[in-house]
Amino acid sequence: MKRQKNSSGFQFELYSEEQKSQFDKLFDIFKELITHTSGDFDEAIDWLEQLDKEYQLTDENYTIDDFIEDLKTKGYIKEEIKPDGTYDKKITAKTERAIRKNALNQIFGQIRKKGAGTHKTKTSGLGDEHTGDLRAFRFGDSLEHINITESLKNAQVNHGFDDFQLTENDLVVEDTHHKAQMSTVLMIDISHSMILYGEDRITPAKKVAMALAELITTRYAKDTLDILVFGNDAWPIKLKDLPYLEVGPYHTNTVAGLQLALDLLRRKRNTNKQIFMITDGKPSCVKMQDGSYYKNSNGLDGYIVDKCYQMAAQARKLHIPITTFMIAKDPYLQTFIDEFTLSNRGKAFYTGLDGLGEMIFHDYENNRKKRIR
Repeated sequence: MKRQKNSSGFQFELYSEEQKSQFDKLFDIFKELITHTSGDFDEAIDWLEQLDKEYQLTDENYTIDDFIEDLKTKGYIKEEIKPDGTYDKKITAKTERAIRKNALNQIFGQIRKKGAGTHKTKTSGLGDEHTGDLRAFRFGDSLEHINITESLKNAQVNHGFDDFQLTENDLVVEDTHHKAQMSTVLMIDISHSMILYGEDRITPAKKVAMALAELITTRYAKDTLDILVFGNDAWPIKLKDLPYLEVGPYHTNTVAGLQLALDLLRRKRNTNKQIFMITDGKPSCVKMQDGSYYKNSNGLDGYIVDKCYQMAAQARKLHIPITTFMIAKDPYLQTFIDEFTLSNRGKAFYTGLDGLGEMIFHDYENNRKKRIR
């Protein structure tokens, strides 16, 4: 496997896969590019053409124009008429699903789909994962969990061979782990620092969000997932909006993001609730009661920080853990996150973006377990 790097700073791996068509090979690259360009089709094609010139991705038998025509034929793009009478090409919902699936494969590549509702917990109850323990049959137990061998043994002991009968009191079932549901809110920092100093942090953050969304909707279909972004303010976004997410000229209003996350989770009936927060910068903004914004980008502002601690403590009282994925590694910011996590009794990871997806999945699996209080 050979790794190449072009002038844009994006990295692509050149490999041979005999069974892949020319369209599929280009489509893999296109899905990556369309994520980087936040859904801008024309910009993605411009990048694809530059890569084609540099790496000879196409030949006279299959050109970029052929690829674009196939995208349209296969339903991955649509054409809309602009006011000036020209056509504007946009990706479709089918492409959005393909991008989410691509993100899932990249970040959670070892995951295999299972039936909906497979939520491991530490408590026994209805489920499909056996604990290895046997217990007496109770009304409501599924017949498929009855251990026939042990039940017949009981019948023979209790009633003998001559007058054999099998009653409810003879039945033994194999205990299973109860499967629980989880409501998750994913918070994504879209402040300006996510692209500051020429480093693209928002694209990997989007990939993680799309991968987590695809994981929940395909493997844990009974779970709920809400996604919100926060800058000067916070607002919810829809799953289909993720590929188009862009960074704005914003400060970081962590308090507004947490307030909205708690509001969303209060409406959920599930007892298991959690917040994931992906951020790379310190809190630098809060909204005042008069509607104005108090902002301070110089160091950690005591007033803003205290507001964050208060929100963390409020979430703890509601039994909602916050898992923070801190991209920046500045010592003073880590100290803030340490205190923030202590106030919530949640978890924090200090990381670059390479291992972010793996850690999110690991923590998602852990937090799905039902809490016993």
